[in-house]
Amino acid sequence: MSQDEFRAAMTRLAGGVVLVTAHDEEEDPVGAGAGMTATSFLSVSLDPPLVLVSVRTGSRMADILDRQELWAASLLAEGQHALAGRFAMKGRLSDRLIFRETPHDIGEHTGAPLPHGTLAAVECRTEQRVTAGDHTLHIGRVLATRLPTTAAGPLLYAWGRYGTLG
Repeated sequence: MSQDEFRAAMTRLAGGVVLVTAHDEEEDPVGAGAGMTATSFLSVSLDPPLVLVSVRTGSRMADILDRQELWAASLLAEGQHALAGRFAMKGRLSDRLIFRETPHDIGEHTGAPLPHGTLAAVECRTEQRVTAGDHTLHIGRVLATRLPTTAAGPLLYAWGRYGTLG
C-alpha cells in the first residue's frame, strides 16, 4: 500500500474541523498567537476531561507545543471554512496577520486566541505526548470550555474539501 492509497482511503472519513491555537512566547518580545487547522481531534475521557489532537512533526505548531503545555481548540462552524483554509495553508506569511483580521478573544487559562463564531472552544494543558509515526498526539486536560450561542452546524472535512451536515 502506498501513502497515496492510504491518504485516499482516509479522505473518505468525515471529520470535524478545529482550529488549534496557542500563544507563542518566542514570537517577538511579547509573543503572538499561532494557529493550525486540524481534523484529527477527539474527546478521550470525561473523568478527567481529556482531548487529543494530532500534530505533524516539524510543523510550527509542533514546535510550539513541544516548548509549552497550554493550547486551545475551537470547534469551527459551517460558515468558517475560509478561516480553516487560511490556517491550513502551507507557507502562509504570518498567523499574526490572520489574527489581526479575525475577531477573537484571548483564553483566560491559556492565552491562546479563541476566534468568535465557533461552536465551542476548550482550553487545555498537555498531560501527555505520544510519538506516532510522523505526528505527535497531544493529550490535553481541559481547563475550561466556551459554549457560545449559535444556530450553525459543524464544519466538516471529507473527500479533500469542507462541507456541512445540511
